Amino acid sequence: MRAHELVLERIERDLVAGAITVGDRLPPERALAESLSVSRASVREAIRVLEAMGVIRTAAGSGPDAGAIVTADAATSIGSALRLHTATRALPIEDLVSTRILLEASALRDAAALSPRPDLAGINARLDAMDDPDLGPEEFHRLDAEFHVALTALAGNVVVEAMMAALRGAIQGYILAGVPRLADWGGVAANLRCEHRRIVTALSRGQGNKAAELARAHIEGYVDLIKS
Repeated sequence: MRAHELVLERIERDLVAGAITVGDRLPPERALAESLSVSRASVREAIRVLEAMGVIRTAAGSGPDAGAIVTADAATSIGSALRLHTATRALPIEDLVSTRILLEASALRDAAALSPRPDLAGINARLDAMDDPDLGPEEFHRLDAEFHVALTALAGNVVVEAMMAALRGAIQGYILAGVPRLADWGGVAANLRCEHRRIVTALSRGQGNKAAELARAHIEGYVDLIKS
């Protein structure tokens, strides 16, 4: 085991044991280095890995927000990994899209079955923002991503929500790259808005299977349009 891996293992043990929790600051570099008999450079390497994974954030200085603080941003870390593997062609876009459909469809069914039914005010506010006719494709798809992640979050499963955010981020470049292939972006955007409204209407009525099927058709329909 390399020296920085010893540090990662120690921090993982502390997290599992509850000795360190979200919001806590990691022990100082010197203390970690001395307790594990490793160099401070190895501790810094471990901290860089944890920051890249979204487990901590770091800030210089001596105030209350300084140091390495546990944040546990799962969506960021999973998303970074998925984007890199997608860029290497190790993960086919088709498989990412299929996985996204599975997650979103399942979340919609679960959300529709909740009692009382989930509050859709935030969802509808995003749809209203997307109705702006002056939105360009990039801003439209940014709001679209927020809409779909927010839909998934209604089910209350934080793991599914994080995975959905990561998957949507991983295919965002592919989605935007396909816009120039569309002969009529305005017409496509108008259709996407209508499909969004139909999904939300089905969800508001507790029709989980219908909402899931509408979401599947919505996602697959757009991907078919932008295929090269």
